[in-house]
Amino acid sequence: MLHRSARRPHFFYTTAPLPCPYLAGRMERKIVTELTGPDAEALHDRLSRAGFRRSHNIAYSPVCPGCQACIPIRIDAARFAPDRTQRRILRANEGVAGEAAAARATAEQFALFQRYQRARHQDGDMAAMGFYDYRAMVEDTPITTGLVEFRDSATGQLLGACLTDWLSDGLSAVYSFYEPALEKRSLGTFAVLWLVRRAVEMGLPYVYLGYWVPQSRKMAYKARFRPSEVLTGGTWRPLEALAPAEPEMLTSG
Repeated sequence: MLHRSARRPHFFYTTAPLPCPYLAGRMERKIVTELTGPDAEALHDRLSRAGFRRSHNIAYSPVCPGCQACIPIRIDAARFAPDRTQRRILRANEGVAGEAAAARATAEQFALFQRYQRARHQDGDMAAMGFYDYRAMVEDTPITTGLVEFRDSATGQLLGACLTDWLSDGLSAVYSFYEPALEKRSLGTFAVLWLVRRAVEMGLPYVYLGYWVPQSRKMAYKARFRPSEVLTGGTWRPLEALAPAEPEMLTSG
């Protein structure tokens, strides 16, 4: 498949089937394209609004036959209001300071990344990543990207980090990790709440969270940020407007 732009052609390819990382017993396929050249930023912007995600210099979207379980979701930052649980998380992390910096990998980050992977995803591919793999994940980007670090305000200890893309219409949370010993403080949710606040400060309307997978316990949390929008049928529409049975219809294979 070929999409022609004013500057250069962009080729899209379909990957071979692989086991689905979200739903057991299913296979996934992706459509991918390389983000390169002087128009990489603009292309990434357009693809993000079309439901694509970024990994290194590749943009991808699932195209799994007979399955629509992965639903692109973004938070309406200006209208967002934390619920009672999210307000509790903000209070529990009042002593945590977030700071956005350039996308540069450090040994301190990698040590935290390793602890997180071993505690939460020890059977996953990322658990075997070395420092140079981690550095490539952080620094191998053709677009405006930053790494938000979350530190204890009193001690300076690094508690979490979120690799984040800056889009023309919002912030996109690419990947986050945190101190596994502090799981009860919900630092992953805190990172998203921080991004929402930063988006509002920057006058950006959205925070992109990637794919909401209602049938996957580890991905279902994304629907707790309200109001949000989901991309269905090629159109972004309020998550709240979905009929109760609609997510089940979208994820049925």
